[in-house]
Amino acid sequence: MEDSSREMGRDFHHPYEPYDIQKQFMESVYQCLEGGQVGIFESPTGTGKSLSLICGALTWLRDQKRQKFEDGYPAQSVDGNEPAWMLEHARKRKQQDALNRRQELQDRITRVKAEEKQIKERFENGGPRVKRQKVMKTSSVIDDVDEARFVLDDYDSDADSKSRKASEFDDSGLSADTQRLMEELGMSLKRNGDREEDMPHETTIFFCSRTHSQLTQFSNELRRVKMPPAISPEPSKNTSELDVLVEDVKHLTLGSRKNLCINPKVRRLGNATAINERCLELQQPGSSPDCKCSFMPNNENRALVNDFRDHTLAKIRDIEDLGVLGGKIGICPYYASRPTIKDCEVVTLPYPLLLQKSARTALDLSLTDHVVIIDEAHNLMDAIVGIYSLSVTLDQVQEARTQLTVYLQKFRNRLKGKNRVYVAQTIRVIDSIIMYLRSKDLDSGDVDGMVELGELMSGKGVDLINIYKLNTYLQESKLARKVDGYTTFSEQPQSVDLSNSSGLAQKQNIRQTMPVLTHVQSFLLSLMNPSDEGRFFYSKDDSGSIALRYLLLDPTFHFKEIVEDARAVILAGGTMSPMSDYEKHLLSYLDSSKIRTLSCGHVVPPSNLLAVPVTRTHKGNEFNFTFEKRNSEQMMLDLGCTILDVARNIPDGVVVFFPSYTYLDACIAAWGRRRLASDGKSVLDMMRHTKPLFFEQRSQPQSQEASDNTPTNKEAVVDSVLNAYSYAVSSGNGRGALLFAVIGGSLSEGINFSDSLGRGVVVVGLPFPNPHTAEWKAKMQYISSKAASAGLDGKAAARDFYENTCMRAVNQCVGRAIRHRADYAAILMLDSRYGGQRIQAKLPGWIRGSLTNGAQGGEIKRLLGNFFRDKST
Repeated sequence: MEDSSREMGRDFHHPYEPYDIQKQFMESVYQCLEGGQVGIFESPTGTGKSLSLICGALTWLRDQKRQKFEDGYPAQSVDGNEPAWMLEHARKRKQQDALNRRQELQDRITRVKAEEKQIKERFENGGPRVKRQKVMKTSSVIDDVDEARFVLDDYDSDADSKSRKASEFDDSGLSADTQRLMEELGMSLKRNGDREEDMPHETTIFFCSRTHSQLTQFSNELRRVKMPPAISPEPSKNTSELDVLVEDVKHLTLGSRKNLCINPKVRRLGNATAINERCLELQQPGSSPDCKCSFMPNNENRALVNDFRDHTLAKIRDIEDLGVLGGKIGICPYYASRPTIKDCEVVTLPYPLLLQKSARTALDLSLTDHVVIIDEAHNLMDAIVGIYSLSVTLDQVQEARTQLTVYLQKFRNRLKGKNRVYVAQTIRVIDSIIMYLRSKDLDSGDVDGMVELGELMSGKGVDLINIYKLNTYLQESKLARKVDGYTTFSEQPQSVDLSNSSGLAQKQNIRQTMPVLTHVQSFLLSLMNPSDEGRFFYSKDDSGSIALRYLLLDPTFHFKEIVEDARAVILAGGTMSPMSDYEKHLLSYLDSSKIRTLSCGHVVPPSNLLAVPVTRTHKGNEFNFTFEKRNSEQMMLDLGCTILDVARNIPDGVVVFFPSYTYLDACIAAWGRRRLASDGKSVLDMMRHTKPLFFEQRSQPQSQEASDNTPTNKEAVVDSVLNAYSYAVSSGNGRGALLFAVIGGSLSEGINFSDSLGRGVVVVGLPFPNPHTAEWKAKMQYISSKAASAGLDGKAAARDFYENTCMRAVNQCVGRAIRHRADYAAILMLDSRYGGQRIQAKLPGWIRGSLTNGAQGGEIKRLLGNFFRDKST
């Protein structure tokens, strides 16, 4: 089938004339989806990967819909005695019903598009702005100041847990009252398999990337694509000729409450966890209407929910557009998005919402028989590990203990039965963790180490606690929410004047940090994780703070559920090499016939790339940036001289990537100390004389809100450095600029150093992780034992994984330079190990094709001179 389809030249409706490698990529996407496989696809940045993914997947989706419609909806015979004409009549009726539903949706969208067009034309012609829809105002009542609301509900019997869960909140994050209301509105929370026959959920493409900014770029590409409809509509008064030939893609983007909340009093909390908790509090059963969020769907605003759905599907919108739309209509976009999913062809969402099971459950997101495409998948395994790994500091655990004690003292006489038992057990477990961390903190020996669960739970009476039951209690009783809520309430100045807006803001902004006990509770849940999946570690930082961390060692299980539910899964990236890790450490349970791989070449000709392993210094000594040898004064001086030569022989911008911030700082200091004999200037002064210097800023530790992928101060700093560097390169002084960055840092991924911004990329050394840390020792041991149990060489498997981790980071850096067909650049890799076949084999194919033999000193000047001389003619 694959060969015949290529001979026919399948039309993928690409907005431009596609290159051969793009045609190959789109065909591979199509065949992967058709065959229900897992695809691992590599297409270098600058080759139109996003458009190829869109066109390949949407062509398959429209073909699949068309085939399903033409084949009809087979009618099931009840007893096998119905005549053929009756079955055929039933089949045609189902087919007509499907066509009617589709036409009804299309007519609604057409009307909305016409309305939006009129509003836009009126505004452009200088007419008055359209009158804003009336938005329900949130009550001025902040909180019920009665502290009794923080008292735990009775928890007298473990057997009542199911009924309690049904009466309060489940994993969807909605109260029972809200769920009943959404059922009445047709916003069912049932799984797709339970939906009624007249509300089908057609196949959807779930497109996932790391950040909302990357999803916005994808949405922009999606707007370029014009696809013919799967089912040609009957012309009507609302349908233009263009609408018959082209059908817009029905798209929705999903986000967290922090991204989409439109309640001003909740949004200003800032912190994602605080926003989530406050949102759920506003849905508590029994609360007065004044204390509930007026933007939640209800009987009175049902028309607004439908209006939101139609406007969402009328055009392709990014996450910010959805927030604006929800605010304009007056309905919560976070919850109103849910019933829209079933009408969508493409749903975009960030990593955490897809990869975390609890997030999928909260969104009622079923992947069964749908398509999952994960972009930027080179860091997929790290992302899964990051999502399921947790850490707490000693200070956080102690603060949580203090808050819990204060809470218990306040409400001791109002807590009954099992509540008192389980709160006391929670304190015992926390005390045990504190005792362990204090013992390690006093130990002046190792700065990190593995923690046995038995040691962690060795406190008084902890061995008698049923951790499973305790965690069930914590989740169902909402203890952390009650304690954190009371802590916030008790810390508020009682003199705040609620009658004025300034007092209101003061009360709202008192507590912006993450609720501590909620964070500690999340860590306690990890105590129940299977011991063969992950390990516990302690570590001390430079400031003397000690932390306890749960590290997921094997992402296989958490991704397996996605693979087994979905019809097909595609992992795509610009630099997926080395690919073997995905098959060995993420998809090892799949038969090889279920995995399809593709590594595309680049659209640039090989002559536009010069890739040079620089194995020796200008004096002929070996470049050795191993941890033991790289800090010698001579090695750093030789490195500085080589970079100086490179900067002198490469025009415009040059980006130099170092293995770590620490080594970059050490080299800068050494270059400032050492002076060249020729003119007495330091190496650093000579670099500044050659090109202006710019440095990547060391980023601050990320907060718990990193998973929300919202802009941060870190991004502002990155933009500031990039803007200054770009201005220096483009200012026309002819010198260009020299940018020092770090492998794995903020400038090594997703940054476009095209054309003059990146005529040269230099990679210093190989960024191998420190194998002596407790975490890496555990990782290597786990991989080795897993391979050995499968009859393989465990030591070789661990070494291969270790090297692949390093080379994926290197490949991300070298991929920053060549960004389009006419681009050209030189890539220099400084280390003797780059001259070896084993390391070279882990570079992307398009780089290996332009790789020269190892060079040194004068050879570098000659190679660079010839390369750029040819490009200037």
